[in-house]
Amino acid sequence: MTNLSERYIRNEQMLSAEENKKLRDFNIAVVGCGGLGGHIIEMLARLGIGRLTLIDGDVFEPSNLNRQLLATPDNMGQPKAKEAEKRVRLINPDVRVVSKQTRLDTNNAEELLQGHDLICDALDNIPTRLIIEGTAAKLKIPMVFGAIAGWYAQIGSIMPGDRLLEKLYLDSEVEKGSEVHLGNPSFTPALAASLQVAEVVKILLGKKGVLQNKLLMIDTLKHEYHVIDM
Repeated sequence: MTNLSERYIRNEQMLSAEENKKLRDFNIAVVGCGGLGGHIIEMLARLGIGRLTLIDGDVFEPSNLNRQLLATPDNMGQPKAKEAEKRVRLINPDVRVVSKQTRLDTNNAEELLQGHDLICDALDNIPTRLIIEGTAAKLKIPMVFGAIAGWYAQIGSIMPGDRLLEKLYLDSEVEKGSEVHLGNPSFTPALAASLQVAEVVKILLGKKGVLQNKLLMIDTLKHEYHVIDM
Protein backbone atom coordinates (compact mmCIF):
# COMPACT_ATOMS: atom_id res chain seq x y z
CA MET A 1 0.00 0.00 0.00
CA THR A 2 1.23 3.49 -0.84
CA ASN A 3 1.97 5.93 1.98
CA LEU A 4 -1.23 8.01 1.95
CA SER A 5 0.48 11.16 3.19
CA GLU A 6 2.74 11.03 0.13
CA ARG A 7 0.16 9.88 -2.45
CA TYR A 8 -2.35 12.64 -1.70
CA ILE A 9 -0.04 15.44 -0.56
CA ARG A 10 -0.71 17.45 -3.74
CA ASN A 11 -4.44 17.43 -2.98
CA GLU A 12 -3.78 19.39 0.17
CA GLN A 13 -4.17 23.14 0.45
CA MET A 14 -7.11 22.72 -1.94
CA LEU A 15 -8.45 19.93 0.31
CA SER A 16 -7.59 19.55 3.97
CA ALA A 17 -6.01 16.40 5.34
CA GLU A 18 -9.39 15.54 6.86
CA GLU A 19 -11.15 16.00 3.52
CA ASN A 20 -8.56 13.85 1.78
CA LYS A 21 -9.19 11.13 4.32
CA LYS A 22 -12.96 11.50 3.99
CA LEU A 23 -12.80 10.79 0.24
CA ARG A 24 -11.84 7.22 1.11
CA ASP A 25 -15.26 6.70 2.71
CA PHE A 26 -17.25 7.31 -0.48
CA ASN A 27 -18.65 4.82 -2.98
CA ILE A 28 -19.24 6.11 -6.51
CA ALA A 29 -20.86 4.44 -9.52
CA VAL A 30 -19.61 5.48 -12.96
CA VAL A 31 -22.02 4.49 -15.72
CA GLY A 32 -20.08 4.39 -18.98
CA CYS A 33 -16.35 3.65 -19.28
CA GLY A 34 -15.71 5.27 -22.66
CA GLY A 35 -14.88 8.85 -23.61
CA LEU A 36 -16.13 10.66 -20.54
CA GLY A 37 -15.98 7.65 -18.27
CA GLY A 38 -12.33 6.80 -18.85
CA HIS A 39 -11.21 10.26 -17.78
CA ILE A 40 -13.66 10.37 -14.85
CA ILE A 41 -12.47 7.00 -13.59
CA GLU A 42 -8.81 7.98 -13.89
CA MET A 43 -9.33 11.19 -11.92
CA LEU A 44 -11.50 9.63 -9.21
CA ALA A 45 -8.96 6.88 -8.69
CA ARG A 46 -6.07 9.33 -8.44
CA LEU A 47 -8.04 11.49 -5.99
CA GLY A 48 -8.43 8.46 -3.74
CA ILE A 49 -12.17 7.82 -3.81
CA GLY A 50 -12.63 4.77 -1.59
CA ARG A 51 -14.76 2.56 -3.83
CA LEU A 52 -15.71 2.64 -7.51
CA THR A 53 -18.32 0.61 -9.37
CA LEU A 54 -17.70 0.72 -13.12
CA ILE A 55 -20.67 -0.12 -15.35
CA ASP A 56 -20.48 -0.64 -19.12
CA GLY A 57 -21.65 -3.40 -21.46
CA ASP A 58 -19.56 -2.38 -24.48
CA VAL A 59 -16.17 -3.47 -25.78
CA PHE A 60 -13.45 -1.28 -27.23
CA GLU A 61 -13.53 -0.62 -30.98
CA PRO A 62 -11.04 1.15 -33.29
CA SER A 63 -13.23 4.28 -33.44
CA ASN A 64 -12.67 4.71 -29.69
CA LEU A 65 -8.92 5.23 -30.10
CA ASN A 66 -9.17 8.92 -31.00
CA ARG A 67 -10.53 10.01 -27.60
CA GLN A 68 -11.07 7.26 -25.04
CA LEU A 69 -8.32 7.27 -22.46
CA LEU A 70 -8.57 3.56 -21.74
CA ALA A 71 -8.60 2.42 -25.39
CA THR A 72 -5.33 1.07 -26.81
CA PRO A 73 -4.51 -0.92 -29.95
CA ASP A 74 -3.88 -3.92 -27.69
CA ASN A 75 -7.29 -4.04 -26.00
CA MET A 76 -9.60 -3.87 -28.99
CA GLY A 77 -12.56 -6.16 -28.43
CA GLN A 78 -12.04 -6.20 -24.67
CA PRO A 79 -14.81 -5.16 -22.23
CA LYS A 80 -14.54 -1.49 -21.32
CA ALA A 81 -15.59 -2.04 -17.71
CA LYS A 82 -12.98 -4.74 -17.14
CA GLU A 83 -10.22 -2.67 -18.73
CA ALA A 84 -11.25 0.28 -16.54
CA GLU A 85 -11.02 -1.94 -13.46
CA LYS A 86 -7.52 -3.04 -14.48
CA ARG A 87 -6.49 0.59 -14.92
CA VAL A 88 -7.72 1.56 -11.46
CA ARG A 89 -5.87 -1.36 -9.87
CA LEU A 90 -2.71 -0.31 -11.72
CA ILE A 91 -2.71 3.36 -10.74
CA ASN A 92 -4.16 3.19 -7.23
CA PRO A 93 -4.43 -0.17 -5.46
CA ASP A 94 -5.86 1.63 -2.41
CA VAL A 95 -9.17 2.02 -4.27
CA ARG A 96 -11.69 -0.84 -4.04
CA VAL A 97 -13.04 -1.33 -7.53
CA VAL A 98 -15.75 -3.53 -9.03
CA SER A 99 -16.62 -3.75 -12.73
CA LYS A 100 -20.06 -4.66 -14.08
CA GLN A 101 -19.96 -5.78 -17.72
CA THR A 102 -23.60 -5.07 -18.45
CA ARG A 103 -25.83 -2.43 -19.98
CA LEU A 104 -27.87 -0.54 -17.42
CA ASP A 105 -31.61 -0.69 -18.10
CA THR A 106 -34.94 -0.51 -16.30
CA ASN A 107 -34.58 -4.11 -15.12
CA ASN A 108 -31.21 -3.79 -13.40
CA ALA A 109 -30.76 -0.06 -12.68
CA GLU A 110 -31.85 -0.16 -9.07
CA GLU A 111 -29.73 -3.20 -8.25
CA LEU A 112 -26.65 -1.70 -9.92
CA LEU A 113 -26.94 1.77 -8.40
CA GLN A 114 -28.19 1.21 -4.87
CA GLY A 115 -25.74 1.71 -2.03
CA HIS A 116 -23.67 4.40 -3.73
CA ASP A 117 -23.04 7.92 -2.47
CA LEU A 118 -23.06 9.44 -5.96
CA ILE A 119 -23.56 8.42 -9.59
CA CYS A 120 -21.52 9.76 -12.52
CA ASP A 121 -23.31 9.69 -15.87
CA ALA A 122 -20.77 9.13 -18.64
CA LEU A 123 -23.12 7.86 -21.34
CA ASP A 124 -24.04 8.90 -24.87
CA ASN A 125 -27.50 7.40 -24.67
CA ILE A 126 -30.44 9.66 -23.77
CA PRO A 127 -33.01 6.99 -22.73
CA THR A 128 -30.50 5.36 -20.37
CA ARG A 129 -29.58 8.72 -18.87
CA LEU A 130 -33.24 9.25 -18.05
CA ILE A 131 -33.38 5.82 -16.43
CA ILE A 132 -30.39 6.75 -14.26
CA GLU A 133 -31.98 10.06 -13.25
CA GLY A 134 -35.24 8.38 -12.28
CA THR A 135 -33.48 5.60 -10.38
CA ALA A 136 -31.17 8.06 -8.60
CA ALA A 137 -34.23 10.03 -7.48
CA LYS A 138 -35.89 6.87 -6.18
CA LEU A 139 -32.73 5.83 -4.31
CA LYS A 140 -32.10 9.43 -3.13
CA ILE A 141 -28.61 9.51 -4.65
CA PRO A 142 -27.14 12.65 -6.29
CA MET A 143 -25.73 12.35 -9.79
CA VAL A 144 -23.43 14.38 -12.01
CA PHE A 145 -24.33 14.62 -15.69
CA GLY A 146 -22.02 15.30 -18.62
CA ALA A 147 -22.54 15.38 -22.37
CA ILE A 148 -20.17 16.13 -25.25
CA ALA A 149 -20.40 16.76 -28.97
CA GLY A 150 -17.72 18.24 -31.20
CA TRP A 151 -16.52 21.51 -29.68
CA TYR A 152 -19.32 21.55 -27.11
CA ALA A 153 -20.00 20.19 -23.63
CA GLN A 154 -22.72 20.30 -20.99
CA ILE A 155 -22.38 19.60 -17.27
CA GLY A 156 -24.88 19.64 -14.43
CA SER A 157 -25.37 18.25 -10.93
CA ILE A 158 -28.69 16.61 -10.14
CA MET A 159 -29.95 16.20 -6.60
CA PRO A 160 -32.65 13.58 -5.98
CA GLY A 161 -35.92 14.76 -7.53
CA ASP A 162 -34.48 17.70 -9.51
CA ARG A 163 -35.12 16.05 -12.92
CA LEU A 164 -32.67 18.18 -14.91
CA LEU A 165 -32.40 15.62 -17.72
CA GLU A 166 -36.14 15.22 -17.98
CA LYS A 167 -36.35 18.97 -18.61
CA LEU A 168 -33.38 18.99 -20.96
CA TYR A 169 -34.60 16.09 -23.11
CA LEU A 170 -38.34 16.74 -22.75
CA ASP A 171 -39.05 16.78 -26.49
CA SER A 172 -36.26 14.46 -27.59
CA GLU A 173 -37.22 11.43 -29.63
CA VAL A 174 -33.67 10.34 -30.44
CA GLU A 175 -31.46 7.87 -28.62
CA LYS A 176 -28.11 9.55 -29.23
CA GLY A 177 -27.19 13.20 -28.79
CA SER A 178 -25.56 15.71 -31.14
CA GLU A 179 -22.26 13.82 -31.17
CA VAL A 180 -23.71 11.68 -33.96
CA HIS A 181 -23.54 14.72 -36.25
CA LEU A 182 -20.74 16.76 -34.64
CA GLY A 183 -18.27 14.01 -33.75
CA ASN A 184 -16.03 13.87 -30.70
CA PRO A 185 -12.35 14.88 -30.54
CA SER A 186 -9.93 13.95 -27.79
CA PHE A 187 -10.08 17.17 -25.78
CA THR A 188 -13.82 17.66 -25.20
CA PRO A 189 -14.30 14.46 -23.15
CA ALA A 190 -11.28 15.32 -21.00
CA LEU A 191 -12.57 18.84 -20.33
CA ALA A 192 -16.12 17.76 -19.50
CA ALA A 193 -14.91 14.87 -17.33
CA SER A 194 -12.66 17.23 -15.34
CA LEU A 195 -15.60 19.49 -14.59
CA GLN A 196 -17.77 16.53 -13.65
CA VAL A 197 -15.14 15.34 -11.17
CA ALA A 198 -14.95 18.85 -9.70
CA GLU A 199 -18.71 18.67 -9.15
CA VAL A 200 -18.33 15.22 -7.56
CA VAL A 201 -15.81 16.54 -5.03
CA LYS A 202 -17.96 19.57 -4.18
CA ILE A 203 -21.05 17.44 -3.61
CA LEU A 204 -19.29 14.78 -1.53
CA LEU A 205 -17.53 17.31 0.69
CA GLY A 206 -20.46 19.74 0.97
CA LYS A 207 -18.74 22.65 -0.76
CA LYS A 208 -20.42 25.65 -2.36
CA GLY A 209 -20.81 26.33 -6.07
CA VAL A 210 -22.49 23.07 -7.12
CA LEU A 211 -24.32 23.27 -10.46
CA GLN A 212 -27.66 22.25 -8.96
CA ASN A 213 -30.66 23.22 -11.12
CA LYS A 214 -28.14 24.73 -13.52
CA LEU A 215 -26.57 23.66 -16.80
CA LEU A 216 -23.03 24.66 -17.68
CA MET A 217 -22.76 25.00 -21.46
CA ILE A 218 -19.30 25.21 -23.02
CA ASP A 219 -18.27 26.18 -26.55
CA THR A 220 -14.53 25.51 -26.82
CA LEU A 221 -14.41 26.87 -30.39
CA LYS A 222 -15.36 30.37 -29.24
CA HIS A 223 -14.37 29.83 -25.60
CA GLU A 224 -17.81 30.73 -24.37
CA TYR A 225 -19.01 29.41 -21.03
CA HIS A 226 -22.58 29.94 -19.90
CA VAL A 227 -24.47 28.77 -16.82
CA ILE A 228 -28.20 28.45 -17.48
CA ASP A 229 -30.79 28.21 -14.72
CA MET A 230 -32.95 25.17 -15.22
